[in-house]
Amino acid sequence: MSFMKTGIDRLLTDPELRAPLEGKRVALLAHPASVTEDLTHSLDALAKCSGMKLSAAFGPQHGLRGDKQDNMMESPDYTDPIHGVPVFSLYGEVRRPTGQSMGTFDVLLVDMQDLGCRIYTFITTLLYVLEAAAAHGKAVWVLDRPNPAGRPVEGLTLRPGWESFVGAGPIPMRHGLTLGELGSWFVETFKLDLDYRVIEMEGWYPDAAPGYGWPPERIWINPSPNAPNVSMARSYAGTVMLEGTTLSEGRGTTRPLELFGAPDIDAKAIMAEMHRLSREWLGGCLLRDCWFEPTFHKHVGKLCNGVHIHPEGPGYHHGAFKPWRIQSLAFKAIRRLYPDYALWRDFPYEYEFGKLAIDVINGSPLLREWVDDSEASPQDFDALTLKDEQAWEAERQPYLRY
Repeated sequence: MSFMKTGIDRLLTDPELRAPLEGKRVALLAHPASVTEDLTHSLDALAKCSGMKLSAAFGPQHGLRGDKQDNMMESPDYTDPIHGVPVFSLYGEVRRPTGQSMGTFDVLLVDMQDLGCRIYTFITTLLYVLEAAAAHGKAVWVLDRPNPAGRPVEGLTLRPGWESFVGAGPIPMRHGLTLGELGSWFVETFKLDLDYRVIEMEGWYPDAAPGYGWPPERIWINPSPNAPNVSMARSYAGTVMLEGTTLSEGRGTTRPLELFGAPDIDAKAIMAEMHRLSREWLGGCLLRDCWFEPTFHKHVGKLCNGVHIHPEGPGYHHGAFKPWRIQSLAFKAIRRLYPDYALWRDFPYEYEFGKLAIDVINGSPLLREWVDDSEASPQDFDALTLKDEQAWEAERQPYLRY
């Protein structure tokens, strides 16, 4: 069995790949899942690397080593106690790197495990550092990693004017690219002029069973606190929408973003209604009704009835699994069964004020309007969405490296 090598592993073992970094000041943008094959954190591994000078580090949302549990919990700047380099937070005082932090390096290495979903903020952070690097004449290298959700594409394209920290640009919810590929798309689409390189993986086959994007031989490490396993990564492009609703997404349980529920819904009835509305959207996985009690976050301490999505085991079919449609259908079923249910949560989401969180998450009001329109059918929704998905499939083609 040939083992996959990530970008960081290749960089560390191949002196030729590292040669252009000789004598340069090198910074690293990383998070807790930025580890080598033997689970050494990339910052520690690079610090031991001869020939280049590690001069700074950057941490995205939830921190470089992983310190913050929830959204909108900011991380401060600090000095790394082991390596003595400044660590700048890109989820604190600033979202975009400042001139001061940009002065600390010549080349920025980006080593972040992504989940393959537009709303995961690491991809927006990548765009922001690419824009800053273009403005300051710096180089950016992405040390590529697998997209655990694989190649399938799903969801509406973000509409103009709906850009946010959870919506970097006109891409669908599930984009099917690696971080390195997405970076190339950003450079081209946003017309950025910089030295951009991708240190590619070796032996990544996103369509191969059983991992379909996540090689089973790789140990899973949470890239953010509520990303505990591959099932969550597969479901996330749908379950992340729960953050814009009053339903629990399982934060405060050990299976966050794999399930949804509330104290005042009947999960079995919702599953039956989902089947009645659109059986063809429910392929590739198993749904199971369950009970859970969140220890924090929404519905804390209350017994919730819910639905657990299982994109795993013998019932899993990668090409047929549609997490975004499954979650959309669940909203539709709730609306049908409980017409007055207070589904949409009204609160500032990722610093976007005056917009409903569900719309910020989806990059337009289109999904919410479909759910709330009692006349609108799954076929109507497909008519809207399939066009976007096909357009993206064509647009991303030139950027595929694997």
